Amino acid sequence: MDINQYLLRIGYQGPAEPSLETLRRLHRCHLFSVPFESLSIHCGEPITLALPLLYDKVVRQQRGGFCFELNGLFLWLLQMLGFGAKALAGRVRNPFTGRYGPPLDHMVILVQLDGCSFLCDVGFGDGILEPLELKPGIEQVQEGGIFWLGNEGGIFVLERREVPGKEGRPLYQFTLEEKKLDDFAGMCLYHQTSPSSIFTCKSFCSLRKEDGRRLTYMGWRLISTVGQKRTETVLQSSEIPAILCEKFGVQLERDFEPKDEEIMPPPEED
Repeated sequence: MDINQYLLRIGYQGPAEPSLETLRRLHRCHLFSVPFESLSIHCGEPITLALPLLYDKVVRQQRGGFCFELNGLFLWLLQMLGFGAKALAGRVRNPFTGRYGPPLDHMVILVQLDGCSFLCDVGFGDGILEPLELKPGIEQVQEGGIFWLGNEGGIFVLERREVPGKEGRPLYQFTLEEKKLDDFAGMCLYHQTSPSSIFTCKSFCSLRKEDGRRLTYMGWRLISTVGQKRTETVLQSSEIPAILCEKFGVQLERDFEPKDEEIMPPPEED
């Protein structure tokens, strides 16, 4: 990895020594620069969890990816910079089906710093903007949301709240058992092929903007979200490549097939 090229890709300038301020700024820069997207699946690009391939895609090709790609690469960067960081496995609560995905459905990062633990996640569409201290039972306010962690029997649940003191929307659950990138290979294939995966069913690309907006391409729509305000623009298929380039900085090298199909709920657990 060329660390300087990675930092240039995410627009980071400043000290790189491990500190909470460095971690906070790296996290924000990543989310403002690298889109969360499923485009590879819809233009015939197989996704393999090999760090050199992820680096080439995100840094050299100026692309984005899904959680295993973005958090896998960000974890590598943090470790190269000297942070005490490890991968954790989670299960996302699908906003369309209301159900949690299978085990190893999501990857997040835990960073140990100055005797404290912080949750990092640059591979989730509508999650934390900055590292979240691993303190269950308290509300932590960030730009764009109030976040709360629950912990029952070692299973943590990240919840996003709109109103202080009122139960919000669960985003995902995770445990503190360390995982390796290879552990997610099976679920990486699942998310490229399963009718129960949003990545398979919907072509999308989403990026936070520094003015507080979230800009999302999905199917044949361009969606701008600010808080509870949402505006949509209907797109023609021929317009989508230019929108991806202009709005997200993404240029696809292969033919692209837009998709916006209903997600099939996963089987009920025993």
